[in-house]
Amino acid sequence: MLRELVLKNRSYRRFYQDFRVDCDTLKELVDLARLCPSATNKQPLRYILSCSPEKNDLIFPTLSWAAYLTNWKGPSEGERPSAYIVLLADKELSQNFNWDAGIASQTIMLGAVEKGLGGCIIATVNKPNLRNSLHIPEKYEIVFVLAIGKPKEKVVIEPVSESGDTRYYRDENETHHVPKRSLEEVILDL
Repeated sequence: MLRELVLKNRSYRRFYQDFRVDCDTLKELVDLARLCPSATNKQPLRYILSCSPEKNDLIFPTLSWAAYLTNWKGPSEGERPSAYIVLLADKELSQNFNWDAGIASQTIMLGAVEKGLGGCIIATVNKPNLRNSLHIPEKYEIVFVLAIGKPKEKVVIEPVSESGDTRYYRDENETHHVPKRSLEEVILDL
């Protein structure tokens, strides 16, 4: 069952924008993250939930999408996420929050997949603009923005080619291909 969730948990970048994700669903996802392990149990992560078109419109322009797809500016109107979770770290509680952020983000995404949703963990964020748009106090570091919605695209996993190129790409049918290294390559026998 967990393997199925992991396989379905891809970085989706196009969504059915008119499919509403309500704030109760986002709260349920954050609750999963809240229960995760935390380095020295400091629990420094905080979350801003966005499920309204108005708030989403403040977040969307601060995000960069799919660096390898150089001719693509991100999802067009109608294909944008219908919700976001802005993941913050309270720097007054801890300066060591990267582990927590990774664990929490993956847990949220797995929870989203379990609910028939999908998303993308976005680290390339115009943080000053997002901070201004959402009035985020300086004591919080913006770590990630989690885009969430009903996926509109097909994403497939395939083996890394002989060239070793791991860059994802879209084919002529707009299928998103994600090369993954083999199990034999990632396990070292030392």
